[in-house]
Amino acid sequence: MYFLILRPQQRRMKQREALVRAAGIGDEVATVGGVIGIIVAEEDEQIVALEVDSDVELRVQRRSIGEIITKAGEATEGPDETSDQD
Repeated sequence: MYFLILRPQQRRMKQREALVRAAGIGDEVATVGGVIGIIVAEEDEQIVALEVDSDVELRVQRRSIGEIITKAGEATEGPDETSDQD
C-alpha cells in the first residue's frame, strides 16, 4: 500500500517544493491561479513580487507558483532571423 499510494505522493510533493524553492528573481512564472509574471523581488522566504505588466506588481505567496516558464538567463528560441526569404 505504501509503495502504491504514499510513496509517489511524497515524491510529487518534494518535486513541487523543489520547484517553488528554485524560482528566483528574473524567472517568468505562472501561478496556480493563472497569473503570468516575472519575479522582480523576494520580500522574504514566503512572499515574492511578480511584475505582470509595466509598472504593475503583485505580491504573491511563493507556494502559489505553479510552474516556471522561463529561468532567468535562458535564451528564448525564436525564428532564425538570418535565413534568406526571397
